[in-house]
Amino acid sequence: MISACGLAFIRGGRRLVDDVSLDLTPGAMTVVIGPNGAGKSTLLKLMTGELAPDQGSVTVDGRDVAALSARELAERRAVLPQSLALSFPFTALEIVRMGAIAYGSLTPERDARAALARVGLGGFEGRSYQALSGGEQQRVQFARVLAQVPRAVENGRPKALFLDEPTSSLDIGHQIAVLEIARDFSRDGGAVLAILHDLNLAAEFADRLLVLHRGRVVASGAPADTLSDRTVSDVYGISGAVGRVPPPHIPFVLPQARHG
Repeated sequence: MISACGLAFIRGGRRLVDDVSLDLTPGAMTVVIGPNGAGKSTLLKLMTGELAPDQGSVTVDGRDVAALSARELAERRAVLPQSLALSFPFTALEIVRMGAIAYGSLTPERDARAALARVGLGGFEGRSYQALSGGEQQRVQFARVLAQVPRAVENGRPKALFLDEPTSSLDIGHQIAVLEIARDFSRDGGAVLAILHDLNLAAEFADRLLVLHRGRVVASGAPADTLSDRTVSDVYGISGAVGRVPPPHIPFVLPQARHG
């Protein structure tokens, strides 16, 4: 279990994250939504140990995340950042192989090939990463994450995926494919924290939505209980009609106009 309690992160006198508490539950997919600058990526970085909070704490299986070594963290969770610039001419296989090595695989090349095939990039092993499209690069990075945590639960210990805008640069077909893999990971007993901007995809795939606005949690719970006309209006500053599809009554958002 990865838990955050009373997190605050302050820069330039601003609380980018303000009193946020969150439990990542094995077997569930938590999706964080909110406008640009709401603190979503900062929250993810605090949860993964990349940033240290000014207030509050993050624990992994009861231990402070700051007390864990890089190796221990790599064994428990994998992180897909929002962007990752590479200066060296790595191939797709070499990048994904890094994830398999971080996992401690005895067959990193074989596992990297399997991860690439899983995201629909079989045959791309020798392609230069820099020569790939933005969407292909995103899928290579997602394959790297999968190679690092190939199983949701290992030796009785649930693993975690942290995904910061995993669907950016992807067409709708690949967006759904990536989110289905993430959802399957949670259903197999792992924990997932994903940041999404598409409210309809968030509603479809999340077990739990966390709505951030100006660094604070303004709504949290099942999508059907969280997405409402009022929430969309207050958080995004737009008029939106939130409807419900037939069972299982997943909400959908039809944005109409920005407030004047």
